[in-house]
Amino acid sequence: MTPFNSITIYYFTGTGNSGKVAEWFAETANQNNIKTELINIGEINRRYSTPPNPESLIVFISPIHGFNYPPAMLHYLWRFPKGKNKVILMNTRAGMRIGKLITPGLTGVAFILGWLFLMIKGYRIKGMRPVDMPSNWISVHPGLNQRAIKYLHIRNRKRVVAFAEKVLSGKSSFKALLEIVQDIAVAPIAVLYYLFGRFFLAKSYYASKDCNNCGLCIKKCPVKAIKWVNNRPFWTLDCESCMKCMSNCPKLAIETAHGSLTVFFIIYSGILVGLFYKYFELFFFQIANPIIPIIIKWVIPIFFVFLWYRLTHFLLRFRLFERLMVYTSLTKYKFWGRRYKALNDKDFE
Repeated sequence: MTPFNSITIYYFTGTGNSGKVAEWFAETANQNNIKTELINIGEINRRYSTPPNPESLIVFISPIHGFNYPPAMLHYLWRFPKGKNKVILMNTRAGMRIGKLITPGLTGVAFILGWLFLMIKGYRIKGMRPVDMPSNWISVHPGLNQRAIKYLHIRNRKRVVAFAEKVLSGKSSFKALLEIVQDIAVAPIAVLYYLFGRFFLAKSYYASKDCNNCGLCIKKCPVKAIKWVNNRPFWTLDCESCMKCMSNCPKLAIETAHGSLTVFFIIYSGILVGLFYKYFELFFFQIANPIIPIIIKWVIPIFFVFLWYRLTHFLLRFRLFERLMVYTSLTKYKFWGRRYKALNDKDFE
């Protein structure tokens, strides 16, 4: 017998992994005759949230970006109304397959920050569970093949159902804490990614000539990070690299600018950094607060990346440059650029 009469599941999803986990959890709850509400926070006003039913179990599910919850979920948790509900924290992270082994991703500081934010507001955490769904980050690594994707879906569905059955029976589950050492170890990377790294990635996407201006990427972006500039999709610094645009583009027109960014970093490290250290390093050593030089050294490259992205966006109107961009992008090639979307249950049963 379950102690819960209702459940509210809040999830953020790009290519569908967290949405799929939310569906599996909800199905398990429905089989236990528990009323369930699913709320996609990418489709609501995240600044204002109605207080949940005080009797409901609350579940938060989100992908991991840079060893943390993406800002959309992190800020939503920070603004979430106070309450005394019991809460389950879940995440989806970069799962891979080696034979029958599922290699796990890292949760990083996501659960730590989620627990802290909600505990301050009066909530009681009753369980935490990472789910190693297929990694969708083809900007960084080759896309998974369908066989691996199906295998990961089948295995993870069983794990989610087993976890849901346990917590819905009233038991707590904190096996995720067994990974606390490695999660804390990557905390500095999580902080740097949140403060700086995500802005670099936001300036790595562009639309090739195959784009037919359907506007789907702009309409479906969960954080409204894409806009029209010069009659072409333009990625702003609000981009969280959820990969939804790239994976849902009907023309497969969205690519990652691997070649362009490589050229930028060669120029930046070889020329701009040399000039920077030559003329400004002594000045920075004279600043009393040591944090200021560090911040400046991170902000300056972001500024130049932004200028570089503006330049490449302008040059994309010229066919020769556009073709050069496309064929120096790894996401153009089949061995790397397999677009990913979470499967429907009928696809792997």
